[in-house]
Amino acid sequence: MSTSPQAGARPRAVLAFDPPGLVERIFGADGLERLGAVVDLDLEVVVEVASEAARRRLAGAELLVAGWGAPPVPTELLPRLRAVAYAGGVARTCLADPAALAARGVSASHARAANAVPVAEYALAMILLANKKAHAAERAYRERRAAPDADRLLTGTGNYRGTVGIVGASLVGRRVVELLGPFDLDVLLYSPELAPGPVPGLPGARAAGLDEVAARSDVLSLHQPLIPETAGQVDARVLGLMPDGATLVNTARGGVVDGEALLAELRTGRIDAVLDVTDPEPPPPDSELWSLPNVVLTPHLAGSTGTELRRIGDSVVAEVERFALGLPFAHPDELVAS
Repeated sequence: MSTSPQAGARPRAVLAFDPPGLVERIFGADGLERLGAVVDLDLEVVVEVASEAARRRLAGAELLVAGWGAPPVPTELLPRLRAVAYAGGVARTCLADPAALAARGVSASHARAANAVPVAEYALAMILLANKKAHAAERAYRERRAAPDADRLLTGTGNYRGTVGIVGASLVGRRVVELLGPFDLDVLLYSPELAPGPVPGLPGARAAGLDEVAARSDVLSLHQPLIPETAGQVDARVLGLMPDGATLVNTARGGVVDGEALLAELRTGRIDAVLDVTDPEPPPPDSELWSLPNVVLTPHLAGSTGTELRRIGDSVVAEVERFALGLPFAHPDELVAS
C-alpha cells in the first residue's frame, strides 16, 4: 500500500492526545501553523474512541498525529490511515492492533531522538555533580551553617581523571557518551552487543563487561531499556562491585535495578544514588529512599518538560512535512514488536 499522498491533495490529519492541552504544550501555535500548512488538520483533539464524533473524525484520518495518553485506536476506526507520527517513544502504543495496520502498509515515526536530548543532559549534570560530591556538600553546608570540613568531605572529589560507566548503548546512552567528550574523564560503556575495546562512532569510550564497568566507575549511569534480560540487572553483585563512594545514576527505568539490593547497599552509606526513576514510581510513602541522606530523588523529570516539549513537537512537525511531500520518515518506527 502506498503511503504517499495523492497529487494535489492534502492528507487529512487527526490529533490524538490526552489531556488535549498537551497539543499546545508540544506544538505551540507556530507548530500547529506549520502542520496546517501541509496537511488538512482537524484541531479537535481525540481523547476517546467511543463517541460518534470521535469515530467520525478518525474515519477520515490519513495521518494520525498522536502522543502520550492517546487512546489505543481500533483498526476498524482507521479505514483510510496511511501513517502515524508519534510524539513519544513507541508509536504502536496508540493503536489497538498495530500489526494489522502494519500489514496494511501503514508507516510510523517516533520522537525518541528528540526526547533523548534532555535525558542525556540531566544525566551529564548529575554525573558532574556526583563527582564533585555536590549534594553531600550542600547538605553538610546547610546543616553546619558554616564551611564543611574540606579534608573530610572534599578529598578525592572532582571531574579530573575520574571514570564514568555507562550501561546501555541506547540513544540516550550514546548521547551521554558524546556529551562527556569534552571533559577529562575516562568513559567505559557496557552494552551486550559491543565487543571489548574502542567503540565505533564514540571516540574516547571503551567497551567492557558489566562487572569491569561497575568496579571501575566513580559514577555508574544507567541507560538500558527495561526488557526481560535487563530486569534487575543491577543486582546485589553488581552494586557490590562499585567502589566505595561511587554514585549510581538511574534515568532508565526503576526496574533495571534490584530495589531491595539497592536499599541494602544505600543503608550502609557506602555508595550514593541519584534516582529519577524507581520501581514503584513514586516510592511508597514509607520507603527509606525518601529519608536516606545519600539519595537524591527527582520525580521522573529527566525527559522532556516545559520548553523541551517543543523539541519533540518540532521533530513531529518535520516528520509530517516529509510525509506530506511523499518522503519516508526520518525516524521510522516499527509497528510490530521485534
